[in-house]
Amino acid sequence: MVAVDTSKQERPSIWNLAFPSILANLLYTVVAMVQTKFVGSLGAEAVAAVAAGQRVFFALQAVMMAISAGTTALVARAWGADDHVEASRITVLSLVVGAFFGVLLTIPGILAAEPVASMFGLDETTIELAADNIRWMSVFNVAFAVNFILGAALRAAGDAWSPLWIGVGVNIVNVPLLYLLVFGHYGFPQMGVSGAAIAGGIAFAVGGIVMVILWLKQSFRLKYVANKWFRRDRLRRLVQIGYPAGAEMVVFQVGFFFFLMLIGNFYGTEAFAAYNIGGNILMVCMVIGFGFSIAGSTLAGQHLGANDPEGAVRSGWTSLVYAIISMGAIGAIIVYFAEEIAFFFLGNEPITVAHTVNMIYLLAAMTPILAIEFAIGGAIRGAGDTRFPLIATFVGLIGARCGLAAVFTYLEWPVVWVYGAMIGDFVVKGIMLLWRFQSGKWKNMVRLDDEQFEA
Repeated sequence: MVAVDTSKQERPSIWNLAFPSILANLLYTVVAMVQTKFVGSLGAEAVAAVAAGQRVFFALQAVMMAISAGTTALVARAWGADDHVEASRITVLSLVVGAFFGVLLTIPGILAAEPVASMFGLDETTIELAADNIRWMSVFNVAFAVNFILGAALRAAGDAWSPLWIGVGVNIVNVPLLYLLVFGHYGFPQMGVSGAAIAGGIAFAVGGIVMVILWLKQSFRLKYVANKWFRRDRLRRLVQIGYPAGAEMVVFQVGFFFFLMLIGNFYGTEAFAAYNIGGNILMVCMVIGFGFSIAGSTLAGQHLGANDPEGAVRSGWTSLVYAIISMGAIGAIIVYFAEEIAFFFLGNEPITVAHTVNMIYLLAAMTPILAIEFAIGGAIRGAGDTRFPLIATFVGLIGARCGLAAVFTYLEWPVVWVYGAMIGDFVVKGIMLLWRFQSGKWKNMVRLDDEQFEA
């Protein structure tokens, strides 16, 4: 195939990609807050159970994150090179692989739920609740896989609005089900923590079915292609880009397991629950970061696919500036109302409220550093360089955060110091990602040769 210079093609703007992605993630965050409010009314044990359950679930989803990372990089490259058929075939392959692993991961999610939940050192009641949460979320693994992977492919092709509208529908289904299944109203069983997991699973299943139907009916700009989607070189590229992202997620989850085990075993259920609630509240800042991560990732991949490396660099730096300003502003507002927000979610739980406020202060102060991880890390991953973020995560999370947390726990310092170990993680990781981006080595990590674009 003769190489075509597509560097002058019009690319979606950062805001065209970031804004709908921010709205979609913000909707999910609002629903997560509603879930926290509902579950929080059941006590600190229920909140801690949801936190433990979600941590285990995300560990099992490492494979899905890996496939999504490979999908984003390859679809964006192909789209930037104006090969829309190749982008569609990558998407089909990614969905098949994701569905296969979704089924496979359901088994350990169900069978090993209680032994894994007990690792956090929580009380017996909380462990039982967490295990039920893990089992029910595992039942819906395939639904989560479809939403993750097809949504990532659409965004990589420059369509961030379709996943937003699907997300609106998912949340419209999720909130009423949360109310009905957590509390048992209108004849529904009162299922508490398990009800929250089932509500989310059903909502994502509905969203996944709708998304696949629309895709098969060619309703998206990224079309469905039925033939020639399986090729070894295509699968090899997906694995080569995806496995470091999956390994990063495994490292991330192992680090969080250790971090939360220290909190649960040495500081109690209240401190454990506070970490989860503080993180959920600050998710409002995080979703803005995710939006710019998606924008940076998509534009970096598309510009590189169009032989425009300087455009990829510009999109990364611009995404970072927008992320710092936006995340910092929202973080300042949350800090101002930190105590009121904590009381709203927890009610009369003074110890947990105090820990939650400290968590909010620490995380909000770190929002400019977190912006680097989202925007610059997203651009690097979108270029197909998924190995270096793995290294940065290992050094930052395992070395800095877990290392400092272990020292502070050994010294028997207050839990706020253990929370503060996050600062070391974010600073180390931010410095490493900035160095990598400035070096430019990420630009040449993936090459799409002529063979890949054969019909």
